[in-house]
Amino acid sequence: MTRRLLVTPALPYANGHIHLGHLVEYLQTDIWVRFQRMRGSQVLFVCADDTHGTAIMMRARQEGRTPEAVIADMSLAHQRDFADFQIEFDHYGSTHSEENRLLCERIWKAIDDAGLVTEREVTQLFDPKEGVFLADRFVKGGCPRCKSPDQYGDSCERCGATYAPAELIEPRSTLSGVAPEVRQASHLFVQLEQLHGFLQEWTQQGGHLQPEIANYLAGHFLSEPLRDWDVSRPAPYFGFEIPGHPGHYWYVWFDAPIGYVASTWQWCKQNGASLESYWESGDVEIVHFIGKDIVYFHTLFWPAMLKTAGMSLPSRVQVHGFLTVNGEKMSKSRGTFVLARTFLEHLDPAYLRYFYASKLGTRPDDLDLNLDELVQKVNSDLVGKVVNLASRSAKFVGEGTLSAEYPDDEGLFAAAAEQGEEIARAYESCDYARAMRLVMSLADRANEYVDRRQPWVLAKDPARASELRDVCTVVLNLYRQLVVYLAPVLPKLTSDSERLLGAPLRAWEASKSPLLGTPVARFEHLLQRVDPSKVAAMIESSRAAQTADSAPAPAPSSADDGAALEAEPLAGPCTIDDFAKVDLRVARVVRAEAVPEAKKLLKLTLSLGGGSQRTVFAGIKAAYAPEALVGRLVVVVANLAPRKMKFGVSEGMVIAAGPGETDVFLLAPDSGAKPGQRVH
Repeated sequence: MTRRLLVTPALPYANGHIHLGHLVEYLQTDIWVRFQRMRGSQVLFVCADDTHGTAIMMRARQEGRTPEAVIADMSLAHQRDFADFQIEFDHYGSTHSEENRLLCERIWKAIDDAGLVTEREVTQLFDPKEGVFLADRFVKGGCPRCKSPDQYGDSCERCGATYAPAELIEPRSTLSGVAPEVRQASHLFVQLEQLHGFLQEWTQQGGHLQPEIANYLAGHFLSEPLRDWDVSRPAPYFGFEIPGHPGHYWYVWFDAPIGYVASTWQWCKQNGASLESYWESGDVEIVHFIGKDIVYFHTLFWPAMLKTAGMSLPSRVQVHGFLTVNGEKMSKSRGTFVLARTFLEHLDPAYLRYFYASKLGTRPDDLDLNLDELVQKVNSDLVGKVVNLASRSAKFVGEGTLSAEYPDDEGLFAAAAEQGEEIARAYESCDYARAMRLVMSLADRANEYVDRRQPWVLAKDPARASELRDVCTVVLNLYRQLVVYLAPVLPKLTSDSERLLGAPLRAWEASKSPLLGTPVARFEHLLQRVDPSKVAAMIESSRAAQTADSAPAPAPSSADDGAALEAEPLAGPCTIDDFAKVDLRVARVVRAEAVPEAKKLLKLTLSLGGGSQRTVFAGIKAAYAPEALVGRLVVVVANLAPRKMKFGVSEGMVIAAGPGETDVFLLAPDSGAKPGQRVH
């Protein structure tokens, strides 16, 4: 009986572009889906944009657009990035769809009918300027325990304390900067504790979860009564209004996983299938791939919703870890927060697909993208071991044919065919790192054969043409086996190799019998080596993009007719009291030096008089030579909080005007001014 699978990654949020951290999951899922199809399984691979919530609503408000326009544009960008990384969904939908709304209503009614819904007042911080209740991430202030400033509303990054947003010292809204008010609002809750027994059994038995995840749930949540789940938000909120509760909307984490079902339903409508055959069927395995940050929602809330609604439960939830780059968190300032599109502008997506596969195991461990290792691994494994087999043999066939009978190869082909089942088991368990190690071990043996038989030497002797063809037949068949085993990871190399060999490579069984007597096409390069300079250019491009994003946009010229102002709304109004807080002082440039690692920065040592000196980094390298600044008077924001940068700590800001690059003009005070004098 054909195995039937419904596979989903988590839904990307429609408030930002896809980056390399996201791609750990989507590439892991795509590889698994491609492998299952090669093994003959019937797979439906669906995804959708997660579109609701306060963040989308506020972004739309700031951009002067509707939320619908924001999510439509982001959906196109997401789908383009996925397609260019060769991630192929059967259907890509949106949680802001009629199908999702109807399914939310159906599942909600089942939960309500089961007596699981309760209502009570919730005390929450409210932004009076924006007119919205604030989620924890939209509130910042001082930590109530260690007093560290600028901490989020749920936990302190400095000391690790957890608290309620109202406990912050001098809390402020990150949306408007104003002090929030404490208000009450009615919220709806799902009483998960009533399903404790079911969740205990589902998470701890049946092999639905990795052991690490099952143990985590048992120790952190299921060892005590489960808290009620707050599933509603008061207006204003971008989402679906709850029937029978005017002014109340389902929280984004209620309708987001239902998007899996809605996207399936949309595909079913387009392909003449029934939703019930997937989500109310005992012969379909539902497999979710997610990050470890959303385990709580997918292993407690989601199964509880499905169970109550009488729908199929996930057969497997595969959890992966976070991505670090060069051993550290992704950083915008270091240029290691790389968008998918930026990677594609500089490098072949095959590089990242293979590197991630070589690192992903069965456990939810973090994955480190060491860029030097990426260069070395791709160049050594893919180019030096795999593609090298084709380049060292196909050109000697010269658009001829392979041998009609398979030559003696010292047992290499048979051994590699037998190894196929072990490689398949590694793919099935998501131990891609083991699969890649096994494949590269086969590649090593094949290259040893080439080194022993030396086809380049045989090619010099016309009398040994038959022997040369036999050797090339062996090498190309060993190469073909490797490509079959790598096909889930490297779809483009697979299609290019199919053209070279004139035979399909999309079935796992293709690795078990050799290709004989068939023509070979003229050899063309299959994969280029990674150029380290392109990796460096990608990082620099990411860093420059971050600098551009954080810099103020230039004012429009008269020819712009105000259009740029409409496209880039001004920040909120600044009162005279706000402006009075800015302490502008005259400073003299004591020393100026270039920052070699930065394109735009100069390091300035400023004297504010009375022996007081400051170090300030200013992005004026294109406009001023360092020696021309020494001794010059400038205006500096003297009370700006110090900012830690890659090159040191900047202790202020030099005031300048102009559109940028070479057109930057320092605001020099009158000749009679003295360092330290306040500017009014």
